[in-house]
Parts: sequence; C-alpha cells; structure tokens
Amino acid sequence: MTTQSSDLTHQKCVPCEGGTKPLTRDEFQVYLDSVDGWEVINNETSIQKTVEQKNFSQAVRFINQIAEIAEAEGHHPDIFLHDYKKLTITLSTHAINGLSINDFILAAKIDQKSKE
Repeated sequence: MTTQSSDLTHQKCVPCEGGTKPLTRDEFQVYLDSVDGWEVINNETSIQKTVEQKNFSQAVRFINQIAEIAEAEGHHPDIFLHDYKKLTITLSTHAINGLSINDFILAAKIDQKSKE
C-alpha cells in the first residue's frame, strides 16, 4: 500500500452536494495511482474493480464487510456478485455524476479490508 493510499484510509467521506464539480483526470489521477487495481470507467465518472474470493460464502462475507465500511462512510458502492465468487465493485459520486475524493477513500478502505 502506498503512502497516498494509507492517507486515504485515514480520511473520512464527507457528504457531497450537487453543484460541486466532479474531479478531472488530472485531479483524480494521484488518487487512482494510490489504489490497487481500480480502473476508470463510464467516461471517467466511475471507478471499478473485480475481486475474487475463495468461494461463494466468502464472497458474501466480503459484501457484508464492504457494506459496514460503506455505512460508516455514508458512501455506497454498487456491488455485483457473479461467477459465484467474484465481486465487481463500482464507485461513483451520484450527486455530482462523477468522481470525488470519497470514491477513492472508500476504494482504499475496501482494499485495506480485502488484505486483512
């Protein structure tokens, strides 16, 4: 985990109101570089990562762990369970139809949980 990612895991998501502009590629690139395996999708409005667990039960457990993090942060991902043990996680700040620092904070915290 890079220093920047470590810094993200110590931050807290803040509510994002409409009217705030989404981060540009230049603004979010430093955060993207600090999270492991996340890719930009949907015309740079979302980030996404697919993770594989050992089996279906562990995949469901990981969904529940992500849910706990998301609730604590007040920022919620889309999670798709497929191929019985793979999770595709998508993050975006819906209020601004793009990326905010909250997406990268949550991504870093999900990454941290996946390594425990």
